[in-house]
Amino acid sequence: MIPLLLIAASTLVSIAGFAGLLHLIPRLGAAGTRLGAWLCRAPGLDLVVSLFTWIPPTVLGIVFGWRGVVGSIIGQVLGMLVWMFAHELANRTHVNGPRIVSFLNRTVGRLNNHVALWVTALAVPVFIILRVAELCVYPILTPLVGLPRYRHADWVNVSRQKFNGLVGHDLIWCLYCDWMTGVYSLGAEMLRNVESFWCPIRFASGKKCDNCKLDFPDIYGGWVAPDGTMGDVVATLEEMYGAPATAGLPRDQRHPWFGHPVRMTVERKATNAT
Repeated sequence: MIPLLLIAASTLVSIAGFAGLLHLIPRLGAAGTRLGAWLCRAPGLDLVVSLFTWIPPTVLGIVFGWRGVVGSIIGQVLGMLVWMFAHELANRTHVNGPRIVSFLNRTVGRLNNHVALWVTALAVPVFIILRVAELCVYPILTPLVGLPRYRHADWVNVSRQKFNGLVGHDLIWCLYCDWMTGVYSLGAEMLRNVESFWCPIRFASGKKCDNCKLDFPDIYGGWVAPDGTMGDVVATLEEMYGAPATAGLPRDQRHPWFGHPVRMTVERKATNAT
């Protein structure tokens, strides 16, 4: 048990220390401000998230086996709790004011609220895998077939730490939501391109179409009806991705989904020119 406890303790200290360093960096003059801003947006944020999440159990697991994995996860959780306690201790005025956690504890019960929050933490590996796909898989499609390139920092970033009064417990969970919402949204945007480019055919289930239309506007914005023909599909592809339709698009955004903003921009420019 001693190695396990030592691993947990060292991870706790590392996590809490790194969190403290992140608080210190923006206070180190102009250079610190720039570095702090970089760490709040991809790719800097990817580094921060990696150091807080998958790197400790991976490295320690390789070195110490299962004890490294278990010990590091215990240390990560304890480090997070220590940071929350310290941050709330340093912001007593806000802690005594209105808080999200106080309202939700009253509404659904303290135990239910806290257990539910930690259950959501089980989804962290899912979002990390999605982020890896965004970084390593989708970019290959841009030079191969012309799917749009994206500036990841416009999606994957965090800013809720700037919200006045958001401290400790509320802050850490809001930052988690901030990060995962950006990762999910970027992934959905990439998938819109993939779907419309390779299979612009509406689902046979009307209920599924209605449920998915928010994330995939092309369902009712150009995809071929399920009772259509392959000739209709090819005609749609020609209309949206043929040379005349893409001639005015940037080279790294040649084949976007039907309702992509870049298409609207090109169309407006063409209209204004005439």
